[in-house]
Amino acid sequence: MTDTPARLLNLLSLLQTPREWPGSELAERLEVSPRTIRRDIDRLRDLGYPVEATKGAVGGYRLVAGAAMPPLLLDDEEAVAIAVGLRAGAGHAIEGIEEASVRALAKLEQVLPSRLRHRVTTLQAATIPLTRGDGATIDPQTLTVIAGAVTGRERLRFGYRSGDGTETKRQGEPYRLVSTGRRWYLVAYDIGREDWRTFRVDRVTEPFATGARFAPRELPEGAGAAELLGHSLSRLQSEHDVDVTFEAPVAFVTARLPESLGAPVPLASGSGSGSGSGSERCRLRARSTDSLEWLALRLALVDCEFTVHGPSRLVDHVTDLGARLSRATAVH
Repeated sequence: MTDTPARLLNLLSLLQTPREWPGSELAERLEVSPRTIRRDIDRLRDLGYPVEATKGAVGGYRLVAGAAMPPLLLDDEEAVAIAVGLRAGAGHAIEGIEEASVRALAKLEQVLPSRLRHRVTTLQAATIPLTRGDGATIDPQTLTVIAGAVTGRERLRFGYRSGDGTETKRQGEPYRLVSTGRRWYLVAYDIGREDWRTFRVDRVTEPFATGARFAPRELPEGAGAAELLGHSLSRLQSEHDVDVTFEAPVAFVTARLPESLGAPVPLASGSGSGSGSGSERCRLRARSTDSLEWLALRLALVDCEFTVHGPSRLVDHVTDLGARLSRATAVH
């Protein structure tokens, strides 16, 4: 193989397999001399790839962890597997890897051949995801288009459906994608309204990066994207003082409640409502801005007996949920 760039790529692909390669075997695979392999190894090192050499009769080369992450070469199956995994993580806002997964997915899909992109889409369409309770799923393609516009500082056109169902056309300068763990939001400067806005990404339709570049604006009052989103959500959502007794131990209940609600406290024998020993019961008093419908569902998912003391509207939602589930299983 006389084409040096192609040979280097093939050599790198071999070295990224987790094993040690004797120089003679690499030379045979690439149809070059051992001396050429040594020169190519030096070229890879100059490019930042940490290739380690071992001496001796059975010595060889292997790629080791370095100070920085070099580019990876993936075969077709690996690329499809990674893209599907990133789509699943990005589409359901897995806490802790949200923004990084979207950035990585955007980079990968940018260079995927059309035949592989089709395989990823087909596999994704044939998979039924387990949602996280509120059913707010997102097309990963929507996320990658927005992420690309954020990174490239391109104006974005998109349709948007508000909470009351009103549909509008928007054009904005995308600043950041922010995940709350259950939902994705876009923080952007809305050109038509001449102000900063936050948009629920599951309500965004047909996003399109226009190619028109913009100089980033400063957020108001020096706030970060997460702070701006927090202020926006606090204006839209009312707080609820949640008060619930669970007929189960603290550890059991805490493991099944979202961290945002905090932890319940154990009840002494005879306190609160219901029956049972003190070690088997606990009570949660928390303040939440989540919707009452979602809170009712989360309480039911704890999978134990519980009593809602307040607020009264949450009591109504739990009652309605119980009645609806009973009707769904009734024999007609």
